[in-house]
Amino acid sequence: MEIRHYKFDRITLNPEICFGKPCIRGMRMPIASVLGYMSSGMAIKDILKSWPELEADDIYQALAYASWAMEESVLPLPGAVAG
Repeated sequence: MEIRHYKFDRITLNPEICFGKPCIRGMRMPIASVLGYMSSGMAIKDILKSWPELEADDIYQALAYASWAMEESVLPLPGAVAG
């Protein structure tokens, strides 16, 4: 069962695709992969050339999703020890 993110219409989650990791438009392209390519210095135009099924808006929305995800609050459990 594919679920579209409520805030990002190009981001989907499906337990049967990439273990339920957030992906682009139901494809087997996890957001984490796009971020990894960009963090290694790959330009958007090069990503689009390597994966022609992607669109520039997919990459922009992957970046926006990552930014949104980092804004989520993490609350420590009482008595928990950070590793």
